[in-house]
Amino acid sequence: MPPIDQLHRPLRSLRLSVTDRCNLRCRYCMPEAKYVWVPHEQVLTFEEIRTLVRIFVPLGVRKLRLTGGEPLLRRDLEDLVRWLAEEPGVLDLALTTNGVLLAERAASLAHAGLHRVTVSLDTLRSETMRALTGGDVLRQVLRGIAAAREAGFTNLKLNAVILRGVNDDELVDLLEYAKSVEAEVRFIEYMDVGGATRWSPDQVVSQREILQRIARRYGAIQPIDEPDTAPANRFELPDGTRFGVISSTTQPFCRWCDRSRLTADGMWYTCLYGLHGLDLRAALRRGSSPQQITDLVARAWRARTDRGAEERLAATKRGPFVPLDVLRTDYHLEMHTRGG
Repeated sequence: MPPIDQLHRPLRSLRLSVTDRCNLRCRYCMPEAKYVWVPHEQVLTFEEIRTLVRIFVPLGVRKLRLTGGEPLLRRDLEDLVRWLAEEPGVLDLALTTNGVLLAERAASLAHAGLHRVTVSLDTLRSETMRALTGGDVLRQVLRGIAAAREAGFTNLKLNAVILRGVNDDELVDLLEYAKSVEAEVRFIEYMDVGGATRWSPDQVVSQREILQRIARRYGAIQPIDEPDTAPANRFELPDGTRFGVISSTTQPFCRWCDRSRLTADGMWYTCLYGLHGLDLRAALRRGSSPQQITDLVARAWRARTDRGAEERLAATKRGPFVPLDVLRTDYHLEMHTRGG
């Protein structure tokens, strides 16, 4: 029987980080100058990822999301997509990318069997893009979005992390752009996790404020009531346009969170705020059987009590979750390592 954790949450969604490398340095994820990277020999092979997926699916996982770092930096990613798309029980196979390399890969990813794509798009201004990511890449990202549409990806999502004083004046522009490319934008509250070493509460634009600002432009906003455990709260404008808000900072969804994360080197985390993971790569490479690893995972999930975002919200004094000196001692705490 699939395991249920201590708060009666099933294990349904698995985020697979295929690399910790990234071609951008987003200020809410990787703001520092130096990083410790996962040694190449410790990165899971595609065969090892497939083996682990075949362990997780019988435990209840139905949704897989490929992440990074930037997953399109992983060579021959289409081979992994093809393998995972063929796995019985996988109902949703998605990828999150910064879009820089998407124009060259969208068609081959679609052909390999990828179901959905989410592209990070925090701004429509070149100068703001440079300030946020360290790269002059807006045109490349927009070309990638166009290529994804041309490749036949429907249900395209655009993720926008909103920072006060940086891009919070672009809510309407991002909504209108999303409409123009038949995508759904999801506004994300700035979170105090991992590599967000310069996070402070005053930079957070809450869901409540986001909705107020959008309503001033479009009129009454209706929440969409749907039986889903996705992180985004979804809303509809009077003209039928739909968008989402991920309000993990001010309105956590811990109580129904059914997702976990596997880093590129095989550390499994049951919470984005988790400080300790389960080393599945070590289990694989020392020759543990699939049943032995299944028992490890099931036992860990049944013991799970994680509600990290709720605990952070309740903190009396809230700053960056992991101080920089601590972050440098354990690269697994970095957002770009554990896949966000």
